[in-house]
Amino acid sequence: MRVVAAATPPPEASNAERIRWEFEMLNRHDVSPLKSHLWTAETVGHFPDRPVRGPEEMGAYLDGQFAALAGWHMDTVAVVGERDDVFVRWHLTGTHTGPMFGVAPTGKPIALDGVDHFVLRDGKVSSVVVTTDGMELARQFGLLPKDGSPADKALK
Repeated sequence: MRVVAAATPPPEASNAERIRWEFEMLNRHDVSPLKSHLWTAETVGHFPDRPVRGPEEMGAYLDGQFAALAGWHMDTVAVVGERDDVFVRWHLTGTHTGPMFGVAPTGKPIALDGVDHFVLRDGKVSSVVVTTDGMELARQFGLLPKDGSPADKALK
């Protein structure tokens, strides 16, 4: 039996529960509830390639990511919350079928790990800093040699 995520965060949810709900919405590729229930005009997303501000920019950025990676899915490996801070370790998978970070589609499968640091104020995301290994992503795009290969060793 498949459980369908609610279109709003659970009542009286902790900050960590709110962020878990955000990831559920992202995996549905549905940013609309996030724009109205979790992000504000003051929300700042610090993504690997650029900062974005407010619900509309956040939503457009993530919609672009969904379009770039067919089958875009993020597994939450761990979620830790304390007061206003929530950290999420995640694993992203998909197939690179659209432009992403200025790289033309490669058709290659992508598997990437990262960590997000959310700061919430009054139950809303104030900021999120997304951290990932850009060199690993470049390797998967085919822009850099495989880790440990002779060419990689020469670069290092």
